[in-house]
Amino acid sequence: MPLTATPAWQALQQHRDATRELNLNTLFAQQPDRFERFSLSLNGLLFDFSKQLVTEETLRRLVALARQQRLPERIEDLFGGKKLNITEDRPALHTLLRDRSIYSVNEDGEAVSSQVQRVMDQMRPFVDKVRSGQFKGFTGETIRDFVHIGVGGSDLGPGLACHALDPGEPGPINMHFVSAMDGVQIVDILKQLKPETTAFIVTSKTFTTSDTMANADKARAWLVAACPDEAKACKQLIGVSVNKAAMTAYGVPASQQFEFWHWVGGRYSLWSSVGLSVALYLGMHTFEGLLHGAFIADQHFRTAPLEQNIPVIMALLHVWYLNFCKCGTRVVLPYTSCLKYLPDYLQQLEMESCGKSVTNEGETVSVETSAVIWGEFGPNGQHAFYQSLHQGNQIVPADFIMVCKAPRGDNHDQHLLATANCIAQSQALMTGKSEEEVRAQLQREGVDPNKIEKLLPHRMYPGNRPSSTIVLDELTPKTLGMLLALYEHKVFTQSMIWDINPFDQWGVELGKQLSKRMYEELCSGETSSYYDASTKGLMGYFRQHQE
Repeated sequence: MPLTATPAWQALQQHRDATRELNLNTLFAQQPDRFERFSLSLNGLLFDFSKQLVTEETLRRLVALARQQRLPERIEDLFGGKKLNITEDRPALHTLLRDRSIYSVNEDGEAVSSQVQRVMDQMRPFVDKVRSGQFKGFTGETIRDFVHIGVGGSDLGPGLACHALDPGEPGPINMHFVSAMDGVQIVDILKQLKPETTAFIVTSKTFTTSDTMANADKARAWLVAACPDEAKACKQLIGVSVNKAAMTAYGVPASQQFEFWHWVGGRYSLWSSVGLSVALYLGMHTFEGLLHGAFIADQHFRTAPLEQNIPVIMALLHVWYLNFCKCGTRVVLPYTSCLKYLPDYLQQLEMESCGKSVTNEGETVSVETSAVIWGEFGPNGQHAFYQSLHQGNQIVPADFIMVCKAPRGDNHDQHLLATANCIAQSQALMTGKSEEEVRAQLQREGVDPNKIEKLLPHRMYPGNRPSSTIVLDELTPKTLGMLLALYEHKVFTQSMIWDINPFDQWGVELGKQLSKRMYEELCSGETSSYYDASTKGLMGYFRQHQE
């Protein structure tokens, strides 16, 4: 039976038809305690969804949909190690990386928890060695600069965490990130560094990713040019990968090869040895704090009733707006610049996971499964796209994210300013500004009455724009870990509602395959008859106009 024909879906569609005229201002007037009714807390995190265009009845029907789709059973399947990634015949065990005690899953005759513990035990002494200044370059000088080379999940998670939790004071090492395949980023960074005191963390699941390995080749050649003893130069390479043989062939010393596993998806890999850069830059205690925060979110997701389960409610609201209210996009608006990379991280997490058009059974999905996720550091967005959020014709549900305690530095007043803007913007989206309010304001300003009537339609705000606000008491490794894991579980919940596989990404592969062939032909000067006229034309134009 198509999802749209199921009883719970039909009930929600009827409810949507009956509640099209819901108004947030009216809902708050009818329920003075709406904030208390429509907010949930978890260990230093508040999730306020009182400004969403839903009622208790909406939530009841959404939860009924989750139960119909067997969400509680699927949550247990996730934590129990069931092979939910059916197209690759793998479990999705990223939660094991946060709590190894609950798993008895075996792989190649060894408990997976033992494999994870072994790598953690390898990371600790290496992190101590680096941060204590004992990791030396080929001239005997201490390595002070590390360049993390990765792309996608191998870049976004570590980059987000290092920036978000940076104390803002000089530490024992510097961390740089390179992901761009065009070579500009790596060249610009190498200009600032010395090969004698620089090491590279090459992070690639297969150790064959073209983007990553192109940058790694450039870095390796840079080291070898400065130290003709190739084996000695390669001691400044660190590898993070599933493919140990490829790391060895590349020259990465065995003691500097940090393993992770096929069952760790790229967008869930921060919690594995891919987070080595976080541990090196900020300390092993910071990395373990991230894991602990994620574990708290895991336990909440697994044990809290659906009606009080933060990621479940987040997901059901997403389903409500995407599938019933036809809002095809959602914006993420952090109001601390420490989280400015969060929208990029969530964009990959959600769109790579849920951008699917077939069910687990291979049937066409009968509903939309992936909103367009985007966003920006809130104050920057206010001077860019908020005009559209407030007065545009398309309604865009928003996630505001704010922090109570100023994350770093002596910036209390400016932190208050950012917080005031965050709360005010969510209020403005909700309340809008009526014709009467605009007229009264213009009259107070002494505007000519004839001009007032012309200005009215331009100065009015429709309001009734929905948003949630997530508030962290403080931005710490624990609360950041919680935040990211809650969004992970939100995505999982959505996928279970839609009956899709959130753990594969076959849509990424075709472009990779075509680009490999294209690269070879651009290098050789050939043009295959395989290509369409547009592709041939673009290749020809590029060749003609290359310098």
